[in-house]
Amino acid sequence: MIHLTIRDNLPATYADIYTPEVLAALAVLAPVNKRIKAVMAARMQRRATRQQTKTRIAFLDANSTIPGTSIRVQDARDGNFVGAVIPSDLQRQWIQGTGPAAKPNAPLENSIRNVAYALLSGADGWMFDGEDALGQITTMSLDNQRNLKLAIHKDRLFLTVAEQVAQEMNRWSTSFLGREIVTNWEKQVEVTTKIFRARGLHLDDRHIRDADGVAMAASIVDVTLYVVNNYQALQAAGSSVVLYLPKIQTAEEAGVWNELLSALEQHLSLEIGTIKVYVLVEQLEATHQLMEIRAVLGRRFVGYNTGRWDYINSVSDALAWDMDFINPNIEAITMTYGYMRNYEDRVRRAVNTPDRNGNFALWQGGMEPNIPVGSEAGVSASMQKAVAGAEREQQAGASGKWVAHWKMVHIVRPVWEKAGEANQMGRAFPRLTYTPVDADGLILIEPAPTDIRGARNLLSVALQYGNAFGQGMQAAALKAADFFGNDDILYLMEDMATGEIRLSILWEWVHKGAVLTEADPDMGLNAGAVFSEELYRKLLIQEYDKLLNAASKDVYDSSKTTTLPISRAITDTYIQSETKLPWFIDLLNINLNNLDLSEAQTRIDLYIDTLTSESKRITENLDFV
Repeated sequence: MIHLTIRDNLPATYADIYTPEVLAALAVLAPVNKRIKAVMAARMQRRATRQQTKTRIAFLDANSTIPGTSIRVQDARDGNFVGAVIPSDLQRQWIQGTGPAAKPNAPLENSIRNVAYALLSGADGWMFDGEDALGQITTMSLDNQRNLKLAIHKDRLFLTVAEQVAQEMNRWSTSFLGREIVTNWEKQVEVTTKIFRARGLHLDDRHIRDADGVAMAASIVDVTLYVVNNYQALQAAGSSVVLYLPKIQTAEEAGVWNELLSALEQHLSLEIGTIKVYVLVEQLEATHQLMEIRAVLGRRFVGYNTGRWDYINSVSDALAWDMDFINPNIEAITMTYGYMRNYEDRVRRAVNTPDRNGNFALWQGGMEPNIPVGSEAGVSASMQKAVAGAEREQQAGASGKWVAHWKMVHIVRPVWEKAGEANQMGRAFPRLTYTPVDADGLILIEPAPTDIRGARNLLSVALQYGNAFGQGMQAAALKAADFFGNDDILYLMEDMATGEIRLSILWEWVHKGAVLTEADPDMGLNAGAVFSEELYRKLLIQEYDKLLNAASKDVYDSSKTTTLPISRAITDTYIQSETKLPWFIDLLNINLNNLDLSEAQTRIDLYIDTLTSESKRITENLDFV
């Protein structure tokens, strides 16, 4: 057996998660770690080359073979491959909720409430997050796995908690909706399809290293722990084993995922393709290879999800060299905006292209981040906006939508209930084309507001997000500091992706000289003024001061001398860097469980020096013992 190193006393503390079966599977899959590291190095090299040569992402040569496979690009585009038959429990996924299965620093009976809320919400499916919304302080990734295992195996503790949570949910729904939403809690926990989102190939696990002392790719660990611990219980209940795969940039990377999942299936004596996957379309490069990704994942691919936030970040990152590409205020970049509109259109056309057997795939719409908590007027306006967004996606062809909070399920789900169709697979759309006009559309900037209020929003929420991340809350309800105390402006659920894009846009404004479309008398600025580094520094001082003086409800007092100053240091480093940094999360990850600003600065400097001198990201846990 290949030797793996698991830090501290975790194999004993989490013996229910690191079972002998799990450890055996991890040993079998360990060789894939080298392949993942190789494709991630290639990803960084492509990125560096594009920056140096000022080159756009392009479509693959139709006559070439998809790297790492024997599949011809043209065959993939023509649907000349065998795809998946959609399992019965995925045929209707009108609403999928998203969120982690664990809370930071919480006892088990409290932490597992996250799973109870999810499975009692009335959602058709719930994507339990191991990635952007799951905190990674201490052992949260393992707590997440433990809570899922207890729920899927119907442990007595989970059932006891679920009964209590059902009563709480009904008290809320009676007051807000005028009716109970959980009529039979024991039946309801069976209905919602369990789905798990693993961490992307670009992240490392914090607790395991391979035989060479190299941090194990988080993707390997997450998939192994979830599938090995739960596949038998899921299958016994008649449920599919379903994953969401994030941050895939190319069909070659999708092939690495396929290799990983196939190896796990073979080890467990499962039929190839048993593990089904949705792919989050979060990267500009992926939109150039949608049919190719479908073909590579073949019998296991069930659908795409159009995730707004990460995609914006990827476009910003891919065009960091282009001085003419500058995003406007973040609120303006909706799914109907320029490049977002074209991205969504390519996704719906890709899933509605039949494979060799006439099978189509699913399109799950994007995230609804609103939460119905605030003033009556604020909630009413926000809920109308949420429903209108869902109606637009349903009419555009989406088979369902994501929501970021269980309270939103019964507010948005009626849009699809009214339509009445289980899904919209096979709806007629034109086939994808691969022309220069198509490529231009995927980076199309349209006129929209770019102003100081927008900059304050970007900066304030980014600072708060970094602060929340350091406290173990990678999903947090946030809003700009200027709206603290104003219940007409609702908090939005923010995760890693939203923090990432806010800094990406600010970096553009500073380094490309964004032109302000609105005057700002308070700052002495006229419309047409250029957003400068000096202006950014003034805003940083002002917005940070607001957070220091905020009530503990919005910014925990204990964080103001610990994680908040570290968030500021990371934010400032990111914005000041002449070369755009690849991932905001890298600087946050290397400072997990660190509350000392001096140590944080040392780690930040190490990261920048390593990236500059070796073109290498630091992704391992610097506290690994």
